[in-house]
Amino acid sequence: MISGCREEDVVGVASQSWEGGSNARDPAGLRHALGVPIMPKSLERALTHRSYAYEHDNPPTNERLEFLGDSVLGLVVTDTLFRGYPSLPEGQLAKLRAAVVQMGALAEVARELNLGAYVRLGRGEQVTGGRDKPSILADTLEAVIGAVYIDCGLSEASGLVHRLFDPVIDRSARLGAGLDWKTSLQELTAGELLGVPEYQVEESGPDHQKSFRATVRIGGRVLGSGEGRTKKAAEQQAAEMAWTTITAEAAAAQAAQPAPPAGQVGKAGDTTSDNTDDKPEDDKPEDDKPEDDKPEDDKPEDDRGEAAGSAPEG
Repeated sequence: MISGCREEDVVGVASQSWEGGSNARDPAGLRHALGVPIMPKSLERALTHRSYAYEHDNPPTNERLEFLGDSVLGLVVTDTLFRGYPSLPEGQLAKLRAAVVQMGALAEVARELNLGAYVRLGRGEQVTGGRDKPSILADTLEAVIGAVYIDCGLSEASGLVHRLFDPVIDRSARLGAGLDWKTSLQELTAGELLGVPEYQVEESGPDHQKSFRATVRIGGRVLGSGEGRTKKAAEQQAAEMAWTTITAEAAAAQAAQPAPPAGQVGKAGDTTSDNTDDKPEDDKPEDDKPEDDKPEDDKPEDDRGEAAGSAPEG
């Protein structure tokens, strides 16, 4: 492992050494998008799919780097969850980690990087839409992470994972127990008594490159829509939009509720305290008068009785 990969050693070199073929883009642009000084040969290997190797004298493929990158990604995500969510139990942490590192999530991150355009594929994979296959995108992204770890160390690899996956962690942490938007939306609508979400999906495009558009209707209102390469992805995107819309509307409705008039509680409290203070003042003189009078009336009567009773004895 190279502990310190210097930026000046590799800038501009990727394009000079690239023999991508198969209509793959020059990876120099990918290097700058990643923001790490990965060596050109390492990046080339990370982008080489086995289908390309079969057609080009079997150069090294990205499968070993994928194996390594999977572990680096898992370590960084696990550490982030452990430190960032101290109140979550082990079972929930495991579910959250699985949601972050699952193939679909990795493929979406790879699409944001336009990673598929840089992968070296065989002709068969190209014509069947391999550049957008979730499995190829996820595996290639893991291989890139593994290559960064080999060239530049854990610190650079960890920084890359954080830049790419911290937003994924934040989104996943907002979800319910099912850790998917459809389940979370169903829980929300049930709790708010809004009815059951209804999904409608339309598909378009050739068989090897279909795209799907989904809308979700709740209580007669279309609250979300989404697009994706699969029906599930489109529905998840629509559910996320609907969940966000309902949550925002609920927050706005709560904020719009009128607050009680200022000082109302204090005035009522003052009135209560005044009544409480008056009662003891009225009662004290009434209680004191009988107590003061009785001893004064009784004492003379007892004295007179005792004096009258003692006279005959004398």
